[in-house]
Amino acid sequence: MNANGMLESQRVRAEIRAGRITGTSRGLAHGFVQCNLAILPKAYAFDLLLYCQRNQRACPVLEVTDPGSPVPKKLAPTGDLRTDCARYAIYRDGVRVEDRTDITDLWRDDLMTFLIGSGISIDGALEAAGVPTHKDRWVLRTTIPTEPAGLFSGDMIVTMRWLSPQQAIAATQITSRFPFNHGAPIHIGDPALIGADLKAPLFGPPVPPTPEGIVPVFWACGVTPQSAVENAKLPFFIAHAPAHSFISDMPSSALMNP
Repeated sequence: MNANGMLESQRVRAEIRAGRITGTSRGLAHGFVQCNLAILPKAYAFDLLLYCQRNQRACPVLEVTDPGSPVPKKLAPTGDLRTDCARYAIYRDGVRVEDRTDITDLWRDDLMTFLIGSGISIDGALEAAGVPTHKDRWVLRTTIPTEPAGLFSGDMIVTMRWLSPQQAIAATQITSRFPFNHGAPIHIGDPALIGADLKAPLFGPPVPPTPEGIVPVFWACGVTPQSAVENAKLPFFIAHAPAHSFISDMPSSALMNP
């Protein structure tokens, strides 16, 4: 806690709510679980819950809010899901139509929020082991199919990191202890073997050629359910913008296997 008795996660959320933090959540509040958000009407929530249950590596659900409640009572009881992400992506009929920093005026009594574990949560543990997390990482589409449920289907989204062989071993050992933050890598090596689209990352420029002595390492990514919802073309859906996760008050260590 800081001098004001606030957790670092609470301080960062307050800064985001006040508009003083507007960028990525990477590097913020190390040691606290960060969450991807999927906000959708109650009418579609069961199908999404079933989809996440069938695809837990990519979609580890940490909490689902009550209809109409903007407060994740388990993960961040002082948080507000309408204001505490630095950027939200608004979708209509499956198309991302705008980004916002506040969704209070869009909130409805039937909206439910899925808070899904994010790989950003374990950056602190990786950094402590000498595995860099501040660069050489991309979010990519693949041709790995997920198991459909109701309206929701699609291929897996992955996070690719460039690591040295030694770093790849350490990262595999560390992330395997965090099953609710996607666990161990799903693939190491040639991106073509999983159909990873290096030409069109979900954000940022195309991936350059892999440097000599570097290994591409791939983890399931919590943007996967967001992609499945896009494919379903729901009339209305809200997600966190990529790399702008919701920061919870849960210590990352609380989700770590011994």
